[in-house]
Amino acid sequence: HLPEDELEPAKALALQDLRALEDAPQTKVMLELRKRFYPYPLGRDNRGTVAGIEATTIEDVRHFHQANFQPQEAILAIAGDIDWPALKDEVERLFGSWVGQPRPEIPKEKFTPQSAHLEKELDQTQIALACPSVQITHPDFYQMRGALGVLSLDMSSRLFSNVREKHGLCYSVWASYEGFKDRGTILGYAGARPELAQETLDRTLEEFHNLKNGIEEEELQRVKVGLKSSLIMRQESTATRAGSLASDWYHFGRVRPLAEIQAALDGLTVSSILGYLERHPLKDFTLVT
Repeated sequence: HLPEDELEPAKALALQDLRALEDAPQTKVMLELRKRFYPYPLGRDNRGTVAGIEATTIEDVRHFHQANFQPQEAILAIAGDIDWPALKDEVERLFGSWVGQPRPEIPKEKFTPQSAHLEKELDQTQIALACPSVQITHPDFYQMRGALGVLSLDMSSRLFSNVREKHGLCYSVWASYEGFKDRGTILGYAGARPELAQETLDRTLEEFHNLKNGIEEEELQRVKVGLKSSLIMRQESTATRAGSLASDWYHFGRVRPLAEIQAALDGLTVSSILGYLERHPLKDFTLVT
């Protein structure tokens, strides 16, 4: 219905959320990194801008809803104790007559990532970095996950044990993966006192670059246990399971059986991960501080 009298409270909440970023420097630096690493529109912050929110009218909201909330390519994923035939009939009854208009493709723009330093008075220098990786459907995806696990999976991983524990440079340091249909990204973060920021960055990048020089069998086994444990734990939550189903359908056009994923994890070896790093070296970093 999108009643007009609910727009101003919604805008106030959106502005509050946006302004709260100034008190969340770790979140802010990762947003600034994405702006500079991804092409339009992937790098945009879904919070919008203060000017954009303030200028929005109820007509804008209604037009956006009409243009973008469409049944085409929609995915409905449900997990739990369900009666599938009854559910299917009910979805057909509720949504079967829903007809929308095809949306135009978003133009792909040429884009070169840009590193940057943003001046701000903070107790810590915020360090965020990104480099290209493989997409979720790539044959090397689980080799990448294995390499990333050696870097940053738990308190025994290299970033935590070497940058934080061994050298005492920072409290928080990590790396993670972010995937889209056509690309993948490895993200990294560290927060350090300004006088330690350069050494923190140097040692963090050193850990990324040193991966290709060798991985211990003990590290591999710890990563495999951690990834398989995470896989099992995700099945305990119906919400998380539904999210996995939707993600599989979106990326693969099918739902992967758990045995397929477990087999991919079991197949990880030191040589297969090092082979991945040779084919897809961790390089071309974009850095925002």
